[in-house]
Formats: sequence, C-alpha cells, structure tokens
Amino acid sequence: MSYVRDVIEKTIKSTPREPEFHQAVEEVLSCLEPVMDEKPEYQEAAILERIVEPDRSIIFRVPWEDDHGNIQINRGFRVQYNSALGPYKGGLRFHPSVNLSILKFLGFEQIFKNSLTTLPMGGAKGGSDFDPKGKSEKEIMRFCQSFTNELAYLIGADLDVPAGDIGVGTREIGYMFGQYKKIKRGYPAGALTGKGITSGGSLVRTQATGYGLIYFLDEMLKDHGINIKGKTAVISGSGNVAIYACEKAQQLGAKVLAMSDSGGYVYAPDGINIEIMKKIKEVDRERIEEYLKYDPSAHYCDNCKDIWTIKCDLALPCATQNEITEAEAAKLIENGVLCVAEGANMPSSGKAVKLFLENRVIFGPAKAANAGGVATSGLEMSQNSMRLAWSFEEVDKRLNQIMVQIYHNAKNAALKYGYEGNLLAGANIAGFIRVADAMLAQGVL
Repeated sequence: MSYVRDVIEKTIKSTPREPEFHQAVEEVLSCLEPVMDEKPEYQEAAILERIVEPDRSIIFRVPWEDDHGNIQINRGFRVQYNSALGPYKGGLRFHPSVNLSILKFLGFEQIFKNSLTTLPMGGAKGGSDFDPKGKSEKEIMRFCQSFTNELAYLIGADLDVPAGDIGVGTREIGYMFGQYKKIKRGYPAGALTGKGITSGGSLVRTQATGYGLIYFLDEMLKDHGINIKGKTAVISGSGNVAIYACEKAQQLGAKVLAMSDSGGYVYAPDGINIEIMKKIKEVDRERIEEYLKYDPSAHYCDNCKDIWTIKCDLALPCATQNEITEAEAAKLIENGVLCVAEGANMPSSGKAVKLFLENRVIFGPAKAANAGGVATSGLEMSQNSMRLAWSFEEVDKRLNQIMVQIYHNAKNAALKYGYEGNLLAGANIAGFIRVADAMLAQGVL
C-alpha cells in the first residue's frame, strides 16, 4: 500500500461516522501521489498525517430564549484546522444538518481553497445546528449573541476570522460583531468578515462568491475557445451564491433558465428575472415558488433535484454538498452539458466528478471556482488592517484577478503532475504545496 493510501485508510478508520470528511480527504489526498514522489521531505515530516488532523475542534452549548420565554439549547462548533499560511479563516453555518463531520470536511477543504487565493489565511469552519428559518428577528439576535459569548474566546484578527456561510449573512454577522465588540470593549473590526458596510465590511462581499464563480467559469471557457455569451445555464440554489452567479452570468450574456430552493425549482424559458428573485429571496425571504406570481411564463416543480434534468450548456450547482449524484451527472451528460462549475462546497459526489471527467465535460471544482467569497473576505481583512475602504470597482477588479490566477495555477499544477485537463487534481495540488511548504518551514507543530 502506498504512503498516501495508507494515510487515507488510517484517517477513515480513526474517524468513524464522518462520511463527508472521509469524502473530502479521499478527494484531496488521492491526487497527491506524484507530489509525494517528487518531494519525499513531505513524508519525512509527516505532512499528510498532520494536515488531516485539525489543530483543535471545539464544541459548546448555546442557550437562548425564544419569544415565548422558553429556553432553547443548541450546539455550537468551531474547527480550527491549519494556520500555516495565516490566521484560521472560514465561515459559520447555521443549519439543522450541522455536525462535526460536515464542519471537518468544510474546514479541511477551506485550507486548500484559502491557499489558492495566495492571501495569508489558514483554514477553519464552524457553526451550529440552529435553524434560522421560521425564527423571529429577536430570536435570531438572541441566538447570535449567545453563540458569540463562547466564540469570542476563540477568534481575533490575528488568530481566527470567521465569516458567513449557509444561514449566516450580513444580519447574523452584524449581531455577532456587536456582541463581540461589547465583550472586547473596543472596535476589533478584523475579527469577523462579511460585516455590513457601516461596520467595516467590504463592498462586493455580498456578490463575491457568485461573481467569483462566473469570473472563474468565464476564464475556463475562454481557455477552451468558448464564449459564455449566448450559453444557457441552470443554477441550483437561490441564496447568496446562486443569486449573484445568476446576475453576473446574465451580465456576461448567458441565459439562466432555472434556480431552486430546498422545496423545488423554477424554470423560466425566457430567462430568470434576477431582480424578481432578489425581491423574493433577499427582501421578502419567501419560497421560490412565489416567483410565479411575477412571471406567468415560468413553471414550478416541487422536486429540487429534478433541476438537473433541464437541458443546458452550463450547470452551476450552488446549493449544498453532494446535490449532483452519479444519476444527475449522467442526465446532464446525456443532455449535452458543456461545463459544470461548482458554487457550493463539494456539490458533486465523487462518482459524479468521475463521470464528468471521463466524458470530457469541462469541470471547475469548488475549492477553486467558489473561492471568491473567502478571497474577498481576505480583502476585507486587509482593508480593516489598514483602516481603509476600497471602492466597489477596486475590490471587484482584485476579485477578478484572483479568480483568473486561481484557474491558471490549478491548470498548470495539473499539467505539471500528469493530470492535464483535471482541474480538481490541479487545484488540490496547487493548494496543498503552498501549505506543505509553510508547514515544513515552521517545524513539527
């Protein structure tokens, strides 16, 4: 058994009942055989054994009072994975599905995603099994304040800088930042990113993951001699990533045919009206089927997974992990999809990715294609450190440059190590080497 395979097997054996984490470890490490052959010093320093193990995993109780005066208890998490390149950096997710396996998978992926941006950020992830859906504004505020009472001891501008993720947007970050500021008795703006503009947040942060996905997609298509203009796209999800991916894709001339939420999807043959979608999802916070009230030509289906049966040129999964299985991938291929670019974290199963690559579908993996959000968080950290605020155009330009560079770094790493055309392997390798070299330089810690 090879060294890499041995580390994978030992990791899986030592972490039972963590399937999402196992999937992430398998995906990253299985690409690294040629790297380990070229750089035996990585094995001598046990880089793989060290990198799969979080620096620390913290679980804590979050008590809060609902509007009826009842005390509710949730579980909070922070997994600080690797700080070789900079402070721990990664989002907070509030969703009933949150558990240690999911956060370890997300934190592990975050190490390499952050590395790809070339900004000084380590990898982390956190969150709670709290469900914001159906909660009042005051309930969400009270929960965020209680959550921050514990989180405050774990974070800081030079230690660990959380941001938002599923269920955590500008509102939730605002409540957490307010509580953190009160605890610290100062104005520690750099300890959280994704803040509102009035609290030291960055322009473009709201749009960053979606815009970054399309900047990456556009560069990837151009490199294959394909123009995004006139292409049809299907985007799963209707949260922050999906909405702004739709907006930027349309700005570049693509037609977005469908979007979804956990209940179902909307198909609009003339193209999704993004302003209507923003109103429904960002202002009214309604279910996606409300879209039909504004666009009578649209259709609604109550099975969100069926969105991948729609014929399209570009498939952009922006909802959640493993939403495209082997069956959905086969249907997309049968319908002639040209390209799949991932806006969510690990939205395609391992078997789905294998099918895409075998059938020469252009594939943009999540850790590269959706790095725009954390890249702009890194730019927010820079602005906070300098006490400056860049213009929308300045941040957007820097985001575009970062995403284009990520594409070419992943492409070149794939080519160098025998994975030509496989951006998943290229992104894993390019991200890993920067972290591994930093770990070597800093000794055994």
